[in-house]
Amino acid sequence: MSFTLAIVGRPNVGKSTLFNRLVGRKLALVDDQPGVTRDLREGDAKLFDLRFTVIDTAGLEEVTDDSLQGRMRRLTERAVDMADVCLFLIDGRVGVTPSDETFADILRKKSARVILGVNKAEGKAGDAGALEGWSLGLGEPLRLSAEHGEGMDDLYTLLKPLEGEFAEREAENTPLTEVDVSEEEAELEQDADAFRPTEKKPLQIAVIGRPNAGKSTLINKILGYDRLLTGPEAGITRDAISVKTNWLGTPIKIFDTAGMRKKARINEKLEKLSVSDGIRAVRFAEVIVVLLDVDIPFEVQDLRIADFAETEGRAVVIAVNKWDLEDEKQEKLAELKEMFERLLPQLRGAPLITVSGKTGRGLDRLHDAILKVHETWNKRIPTARLNTWLGAMTEAHPPPAPQGRRIKLRYMTQVKQRPPGFIVMCSHPDDMADSYRRYLVNGLREHFDMPGVPIRLTFRGQGEKNPFRNPKFHTPSRLRKHKEKNTGE
Repeated sequence: MSFTLAIVGRPNVGKSTLFNRLVGRKLALVDDQPGVTRDLREGDAKLFDLRFTVIDTAGLEEVTDDSLQGRMRRLTERAVDMADVCLFLIDGRVGVTPSDETFADILRKKSARVILGVNKAEGKAGDAGALEGWSLGLGEPLRLSAEHGEGMDDLYTLLKPLEGEFAEREAENTPLTEVDVSEEEAELEQDADAFRPTEKKPLQIAVIGRPNAGKSTLINKILGYDRLLTGPEAGITRDAISVKTNWLGTPIKIFDTAGMRKKARINEKLEKLSVSDGIRAVRFAEVIVVLLDVDIPFEVQDLRIADFAETEGRAVVIAVNKWDLEDEKQEKLAELKEMFERLLPQLRGAPLITVSGKTGRGLDRLHDAILKVHETWNKRIPTARLNTWLGAMTEAHPPPAPQGRRIKLRYMTQVKQRPPGFIVMCSHPDDMADSYRRYLVNGLREHFDMPGVPIRLTFRGQGEKNPFRNPKFHTPSRLRKHKEKNTGE
């Protein structure tokens, strides 16, 4: 992206509405209730042919203490420091308030480039507010209606000259998933550096879990500063936000998500939106860290969160937080491992790491576990090795014989990466028992060292598309003999 634009202003002046319009999706929560946005939110904005990064901020409030509002203000001030340009929004129907004047002084001191936007200025109702905007000394006010899309062409005119002024910024891309493996690639060993995280394509991580499990505290410790809003109040984080950093030498992009609660407890409209936002963050990530509270681990909602991550095809690491508060560590760890193996068999072998977001203990082991599952998530196994393994597996435990017909497994090949996906060509694929599928999947995990990642295994009949089909089998004489055998003709 060419530059970064921070949208700032008092609560409920329409910052998130404008943010959603610029990114083209409803990524930020919007509601009539003031103070809905509590954290910083970044997105890729598109305004005609202009591409830039936009930051939605919590509403600036005139408080400086350690209350929730005070911490929101400090985060917004940090966003102003991070941004190349600030779009300061005021409400055109309300006009300039004393708070607007205070914040205009702050912006003049903190940011070299400020655009004054008068929102809700459609029609004559916004005339007075637009005129009052001149009194702030920030230049000509820009009349906007984020709700109706008015004034976007004028905003484009102001921002377009900045495109060439700033150095090029790396575009934030959603991760590659379900990557096809070609016939040639399936025969070869994988290049170890093929999917190694880089500054251009950092490893994308989402931290998910129930409210107040310590997600934001953990991320702040990883970053080394208070980038995310934290506090004793459960459910402070409402939006899923992302931050880029370098963690122990690994370029990463980490998502913090709103805590997910059981549906019966999601009563507020805002919290319902937050759960959807967290689910969306899972789809943007490559590795999911399911964060548990050591005092109440593996509740039903934790299991649902982990299962959702597996269903979406993401690599998973289980992290047990607040480990510094646990007295009987050895006994507790044994209990956690037993619960994990019993309650989440679909994630067999996934790493279980004990951490403390407060003290930072265990973060090095968490880092190593994330790199390991990411490497496994990208794994590619040559076809020759797969078929040698498949032969040994079928010899040790032959496939079932439904209705007296033994299912024959012809051969196997990998067709997908991120996560690994395999196809087994066989006779009567619809009759294959789920138990035998699990037998093969567990064998793949153990033999090829693939814990903690989903494995997709599909059985396909010989008559279906086959990239390794032997054309000699389909000569006219072979087909004629096959027809006579089966029809008696």
